[in-house]
Amino acid sequence: MVDKKKSWKEKLSDSKNFPKVEKIEGKLVKKWGEGTVVIPAPKEVDELMKKVPKGRLATINQIRAKLAKKHKATISCPICCGIFSNIAAHAAAEEITEGRKNITPFWRTLKSDGSLNPKYPGGVDFQADQLKKEGFEIDRSHKIPRIKDFEKYLI
Repeated sequence: MVDKKKSWKEKLSDSKNFPKVEKIEGKLVKKWGEGTVVIPAPKEVDELMKKVPKGRLATINQIRAKLAKKHKATISCPICCGIFSNIAAHAAAEEITEGRKNITPFWRTLKSDGSLNPKYPGGVDFQADQLKKEGFEIDRSHKIPRIKDFEKYLI
C-alpha cells in the first residue's frame, strides 16, 4: 500500500506536538548561546506571515524574534522557522491554485538581508513580481535579488 503524500496545507496544520521550549545544550550553545530555544508550530509562523500588510515587509528574523518573545525563549529555532515559512508559502500557493483570495502573503517575508527566497513557490521571479505589483523596487545587482531599502518597510 502506498501512503498518500501530504499536501502543503496538511503539513501546515500538523503541529507535531509543537510549540516546545527547550534548554540550549551541547554544541548548540556555541552556535546559539545560552538560554532556551522555541520550536514553534508551523501555524504560528504562518499566522505571523499573514499579519504583514500590503506595503510592508518582514524578515524571517523578525518572525523568529516575535516567536521567541511569545514563548519567553531566548531564541526561536532558525532551521524550523525557515522550514515552516516554506511550508506556509507552499500551502498559500496551493490555495492560489484553488482560486482562494485571502491567502498568506508569503512574498512579503524576506531573508534577513532583504533578499528574496528562492525556495518559495515560483522562486524569486514570482516573489519579485508580487512585490513589484505592491510598489517595491527590486535590486538585481546581488546574486539573489533584494528589495531596495527594505529596512524602510519592515513591520
